[in-house]
Amino acid sequence: MDEETLAREELIGRHVIIRECKDPQWNDKTGIIIDETKNTFLIEIDNKCKRIAKNTAKFEFEDNEKKTILNGSRLTYRPEDRIKKAR
Repeated sequence: MDEETLAREELIGRHVIIRECKDPQWNDKTGIIIDETKNTFLIEIDNKCKRIAKNTAKFEFEDNEKKTILNGSRLTYRPEDRIKKAR
């Protein structure tokens, strides 16, 4: 899946790996996105819910064994608006 297609998809329920975060404690953390706002993801990591700002990291998603890395700043829209605005 390419970046543009993924940016328009529903991300809740997807497995994610946090890459290149401004806060190094988040680097390589992995979990499931359980909620999304305009500026944040709520991710279940090690059975705990953690909130991370989208614009502070790059996120890696896997679909059909193909990995795609998206800069979080490309995702800073309300989930329902991302379909129209992501480019």
